[in-house]
Amino acid sequence: MGRSYSVALLGLNGYIVEVEADIGQTLPNFVILGLPDASLNEAKERIRSAAQNSGIPLSRRKITANLIPASLPKRGSGFDLAITMAVLRAAGDIRSTEGTVFISELGLDGRLRPVRGILPAVMAAVQAGHDEIVVAQANVAEAELVPGAVVRGYKTLARLAFDFGANPQDLALDYDPADGDTAGGDQDVGTTVVPDLCDVSGQGDARRALEVAAAGAHHVLLCGPPGAGKTMLAERLPGLLPDLGDQEAMEVTAIHSLSAVHIDSVRLLRRPPFENPHHTATAAAIIGGGSGLPRPGAASRAHRGVLFLDEAPEYERRVLDALRQPLESGELVIHRSAGTAAYPARFQLVLAANPCPCGKATGKGVDCTCTPVMRRRYFGRMSGPLLDRVDIQLQVERVSLADFGQSGAEEDTATVAGRVHAARSRQRERLGIYGMETNSEVPGRVLRGELRLPSATTKILDTSLERGILTARGYDRVLRLAWTLADLGHRDQPHNDDIGQALGLRQAVEAA
Repeated sequence: MGRSYSVALLGLNGYIVEVEADIGQTLPNFVILGLPDASLNEAKERIRSAAQNSGIPLSRRKITANLIPASLPKRGSGFDLAITMAVLRAAGDIRSTEGTVFISELGLDGRLRPVRGILPAVMAAVQAGHDEIVVAQANVAEAELVPGAVVRGYKTLARLAFDFGANPQDLALDYDPADGDTAGGDQDVGTTVVPDLCDVSGQGDARRALEVAAAGAHHVLLCGPPGAGKTMLAERLPGLLPDLGDQEAMEVTAIHSLSAVHIDSVRLLRRPPFENPHHTATAAAIIGGGSGLPRPGAASRAHRGVLFLDEAPEYERRVLDALRQPLESGELVIHRSAGTAAYPARFQLVLAANPCPCGKATGKGVDCTCTPVMRRRYFGRMSGPLLDRVDIQLQVERVSLADFGQSGAEEDTATVAGRVHAARSRQRERLGIYGMETNSEVPGRVLRGELRLPSATTKILDTSLERGILTARGYDRVLRLAWTLADLGHRDQPHNDDIGQALGLRQAVEAA
């Protein structure tokens, strides 16, 4: 009997899988038990060829590999190496492999090939008490990001078997793949250029709204004619956000590792991500899903960063409404027949929209050819419950000739980011006792409890709620905005002016 270990991923959650192998006395066969998917069932042929070409052919008797727990769905080619090592141990070709976790795909020639999701898999292994990890050489840099992991990387199965006690006279140790065949762990991806806020001409109100959004992690709707600078503003929001902490960076890097999105696997992703899906994207592409076990979508890849939906009314309404759950909970739970996966999705949503289908319904709107019904239908694709969750709703006007000609007169990203960083520091100091970092996370019970403002300060909000202008959710979101404005102004708590400005930021589109 041979035994080894690997990791099965369900979303970002990893579970230790014990691999048992037994060699029977019956006719040649290879059976894999334990809910394997199609790609895992194909491992039988990959393993046979890889072992043969490495100089350690498998037994010609019946081989049974059992993946425990049997009730846990298992998918992907990352189990290849663990099954191989368990079988070789059962045949007596190598010494004990118990306690070591093996995560790698095998090529037919015996090479160890990288797999996605290494970071969350290694995190799960270390948390379960298995700190010795064997991966493909191309995955080493990413696996070593996990504190406490003792990572060993190999290029070939023959070299790995040799280190585990296989007879060197039988092994094909002279085979050394070309460096280009296994590259991926140490490549230089270069430096990402961050767009600067000083590139945006004019738009003083929009720039201020962007600063407030960055300071308190608030959601934003930018409504205005084509060419007003909505996309430029949204693209510059990530540059205003502070770097991610250790735990946040680990979460973001793990999601991108699982998503098969190219990342710099040598370092954690310290900058907030920016996702900008096209308006033709499906619900599975944005929310997550797909065949088999659900995979993360753009909303999860934007975790701790910005999800920008340009031309928001052009998206399918069901796609937009599907964002309502993560906007409240910061998590996406996706149910499929093959299983349930939970992905973190605490992002800042930025919506950009034209005022009408033709985009000319600004000012007097004399050039607009859209009927009132067309305008209502167009903007109505963004449902009321979705917009009720958007803190800042701003009308972006056309840039005037005077503003357009003022080159270099605007503040740059570094200057504004400094104020944002100071405001976030005040929030962490105030909210740390509640386990929160930004004003957008503060629940209503805290806003109306420990952080309750005097009735004279909230009078205008109380009146708006009484008249039905604001919902209860909108009331709380205006309060969060007001606290952010106070933090930017270095005040201990919001004043009447902060409440008024926050209410104006939320109702600017409606007023327009």
